Amino acid sequence: IISFDEAIFVACVGLVVNLVSAWMLQDQHDGDHGDHQHDHNLRAAYLHVLADALTSFFAIFALLSGKFFGWVWMDAAMGIVGSIIIGRWSFGLLRDTSRILLDADVETEAVEEIRTLLEGDSDDVVADLHLWRVGPKNLAAIVSIVSHDPHPPESYKALVPERFGLAHVTVEVNRCPAEDEKVLA
Repeated sequence: IISFDEAIFVACVGLVVNLVSAWMLQDQHDGDHGDHQHDHNLRAAYLHVLADALTSFFAIFALLSGKFFGWVWMDAAMGIVGSIIIGRWSFGLLRDTSRILLDADVETEAVEEIRTLLEGDSDDVVADLHLWRVGPKNLAAIVSIVSHDPHPPESYKALVPERFGLAHVTVEVNRCPAEDEKVLA
């Protein structure tokens, strides 16, 4: 036995809450469209409340169909329709964020330019350089430098211009061991 009236009431309350939440996130979500970089966390939250609102809407439709027409099978049908739509949204979000999740979002040219700036005309060698996105416009970097005449980490950080948007940089500086000095020279 399905308590249609109570279930419809609960689904309507859920729909209102989700629509208000979506409206609150809408302004922040829409603000991203002017820039090619989006806040994917905000987009995921926005899509989540939209999916919840859609689920509530489908539940209301299915409950009304069951109450007035006896179509209790509509609940399962709306569940399938909702899961297809939510799956499509999820796939789109995964497609858009997969490069970030795999740390492949930073252009190779930027990595090579930073490497060139850090090595400069000295005997400094960038042994390891890892860049990854930590925000819509910000990157983080871990750099390992090997040199005969190493400088303090702050001097290497100062070599990278602000246009790269490095919000967090960790620099490890190592002096060349005596036997490796012939290899780098």
